[in-house]
Amino acid sequence: MDKNWKDWLGDGSKYLLVVLVILFISMLFPKNPGFKYEFRLNQPWGYDELISEYDFPLLKTKSELEEEKAKLIEEFPPYFTISQVATEGILTKYDETFSAQIGDERLASKFEDVPSRPGIYHKEGRRILSNVLKNGVAVLNEEQEQLPSSALVYIVDGDTKTKTTKQSLLTPEKAKEMASDSLFESSLKEAYFLIKVINEAVGPNLEYDEAATKKFLDLRLADVSEGQGFIKQGTLLIRKGEPVTPTKYREISSYKSEYELRSGNSGKGWVVFIGYLFLTTMIIGMLLLYLQFHAPEVYSSFMRMLAIFIWPVIFSFLVYIIEGTGNLSSYLIPFCIAPIVINHFFNARLALFVHIVIILIASFLSSLGYEFTFLQILAGIVAIFTNLKSGTLVGFFRTMIFIFITYSIGFISLSLVGEGSFTAIEWGTLGWAFLNAILTMLAFPMVPLLEKLFGFTTKVTLDELSDMNLPLLRDLSIKAPGTLQHSMQVGNLAEAAANAIGANAQLIKVAALYHDIGKTAKPEYYIENQKGSNPHDELPHLESAKIIIEHVTEGMKMAKKAKLPMLLTDFIITHHGTTRVEYFYRQHMNENPDSDVDESVFRYPGPNPTTKEQTILMVADSLEAASKSLKNPSQEDIENLVENIIKGKMTQGQFDQSELSFEELETCKKVFKTTLGSIHHVRIQYPELKNKKS
Repeated sequence: MDKNWKDWLGDGSKYLLVVLVILFISMLFPKNPGFKYEFRLNQPWGYDELISEYDFPLLKTKSELEEEKAKLIEEFPPYFTISQVATEGILTKYDETFSAQIGDERLASKFEDVPSRPGIYHKEGRRILSNVLKNGVAVLNEEQEQLPSSALVYIVDGDTKTKTTKQSLLTPEKAKEMASDSLFESSLKEAYFLIKVINEAVGPNLEYDEAATKKFLDLRLADVSEGQGFIKQGTLLIRKGEPVTPTKYREISSYKSEYELRSGNSGKGWVVFIGYLFLTTMIIGMLLLYLQFHAPEVYSSFMRMLAIFIWPVIFSFLVYIIEGTGNLSSYLIPFCIAPIVINHFFNARLALFVHIVIILIASFLSSLGYEFTFLQILAGIVAIFTNLKSGTLVGFFRTMIFIFITYSIGFISLSLVGEGSFTAIEWGTLGWAFLNAILTMLAFPMVPLLEKLFGFTTKVTLDELSDMNLPLLRDLSIKAPGTLQHSMQVGNLAEAAANAIGANAQLIKVAALYHDIGKTAKPEYYIENQKGSNPHDELPHLESAKIIIEHVTEGMKMAKKAKLPMLLTDFIITHHGTTRVEYFYRQHMNENPDSDVDESVFRYPGPNPTTKEQTILMVADSLEAASKSLKNPSQEDIENLVENIIKGKMTQGQFDQSELSFEELETCKKVFKTTLGSIHHVRIQYPELKNKKS
């Protein structure tokens, strides 16, 4: 009862995870009905004739809008603030400078008219300076080469602002020139007396108002109309089979925008949500079914399922964010990270399936259309097959280059098909694709991070776990040296077969070291560790079988206590599958021919191997143990042994869930025969040569 409850709880947590993923992704989709037609420039219209159901504005093209806004920005008059306080300060400085200069006897002696009429000179100079300051004297900032020809100026007087239009602004140098010209045009005989006074007093009374300029410029830009004329209700936009010319493309795109705008106010949001919910359920459901039937090692573990389902959630959310900004492109998102990482921890087939699921969902969220879907799927395929289990920075860098090349060739090709011209290619999209390829390099540091987070195993971890000074292996060498030698031989045999079919040879060799660690609990009950009497001679066959079977369950406990990765623990529990302890079963049957025997007590608990590596280890373990019974075997003996062992495993259904193909199994057979022949020093029997008399 307790076991069933735990099983139910485990399945419940997995299904809850799937439900949460579906609901989260469904909430990201737009709540408005989408335009039901897909169309591309210069391609034939594949639907019935399209007739406008209402009046709608003909929208300007993106380039037309950008050009109009750029012109507005260029011609927009900036805002400046002129302060009455600053103006009064400049005039006060003028008064002080004038007084100082008129009081200088040495300087005054050079002039005749000024000393006799100082008030007139002071008043005229002040009037000229005031007129100059009314234009506003500004200082260039670092980004300006010259002041604008016209500007909107705020005159500040206390807490009030009065806006006035100015046609020109003055730099301090221009203000001095203007004052000098006015002085010499005046009726003053000795006007040059005032030049120095005014030049020393002139300063800026005007500052650039960045906040006001941005505020009013944004308002003007927001008022720029996106429309350029109207199309009447009932207008035939395009007929079936008619090519989507640039003009037609513009009209249909404008109609699409109007359709989506009106749909947003239709109150059908909940209906649209249900539709997206069903679509998401179908896509995620397919992924769940794939895991159940084709990746049971993932389906059986909550953490592994979480490591798979987290990717659609992450990338769906990224697309949602990017599409919401309006300034970025979804081509920026490095979708290829997911298949690279999944392939690293699992296999290429699962990586590709998950990648397709991600892109299918992203395609509904993105506005980029068919080209986006095609390029992302293609890039994912390239990423998988150029990064097959690569753990080096060089390998990731090579993958990044191939991804960018794929995007570039694919995008340019699609653009040529659609636009028919190199000049019409949107090269900026390749810039986003380049950043995408750069960001794909994040997969490299993510591998060790996810390894720790989800309990995965990498090459570095396997190297560390092969250290013979680790407690489990050290105990094995001390308590069960015969088992250690057996494990190392199994590792060599399995490694050779794994290399021949492209399986993970490093994983299988390390797994072989640990697969029999459970024997250290009772090493003397296993023949490879026995030096004298056999303790099984004193036990009932049922008890002996139980002890032999226990090395699997004990090994699992030891692995869990030592916190071995689940990847290695799986080898411990699957290396015998659900086979029988054949010797003790036969002995028990011979001694109790008339009794009913529960065969299950003589079987290992399983499960059966699922991966190629687990299957190879199972066969290698049986072959190495069985070959010990052969005395001076011939090559034929070795070949018969290999055939019989593998045939027996297949007959018992031990390979039914295995990923190993028949072709790969045949390759492994050849390797096993050759390697075992080398171990047992089998030599080729040459026929005797008879001398022929000529």
